[in-house]
Amino acid sequence: MVGKEAQVMKSKDTSGIKFGMWLFLYSEIMLFAGLFVLYAAYFRKYQADFFHAGKELDLFFGSANTLILLTSSFTVAATITAIRRNQMKQSRTFLFATIFLGGFFLINKYFEWGHKFKHGIYPNSERLVTGPPGENIFFGLYYVITGLHGIHIIFGLSLLSASVYLLHRKKIRTDDYVFLENSGLYWHLVDLIWIFIFPLFYLVL
Repeated sequence: MVGKEAQVMKSKDTSGIKFGMWLFLYSEIMLFAGLFVLYAAYFRKYQADFFHAGKELDLFFGSANTLILLTSSFTVAATITAIRRNQMKQSRTFLFATIFLGGFFLINKYFEWGHKFKHGIYPNSERLVTGPPGENIFFGLYYVITGLHGIHIIFGLSLLSASVYLLHRKKIRTDDYVFLENSGLYWHLVDLIWIFIFPLFYLVL
């Protein structure tokens, strides 16, 4: 009886942790939803300026990063599937692949931002301030939204790195992988957010 009661308590604790994670993810979704609504309001007012500014972005970088994050969604899902099957080595391999892809995404974004800064395209730069107002707003939103998304990527990579450590210490096991599962959920969120960011900025043609 005592063993069964302990098992029930553990199940309840796990459910509470998962529920808390879903609430956190919901708050994150609302944060980005507010920014997307702001984008829509300005887009309606400055459509021509947004169309012109969108042409300054490199579709190759945007498409490459989209492919990278979509692939990382697969690898993080494969990580959790492997842990459920008690395939620890495969789980670590897929987890490392996810971290590598996330890092590659950030490197691409670094070079993309650097290229824009080199050409004087950043919020309130002389080039944008003296140009159409909508273009300055477009790039202001671009840097705020993609920058915030980048911070979420870094946080997600921190969670995944912590998962690697816990796997190594055998704190994540087939019968206890809630931390890894929540980390995977968070990573899926940053992937989902990018799916909205990509067309808003890179496909405004």
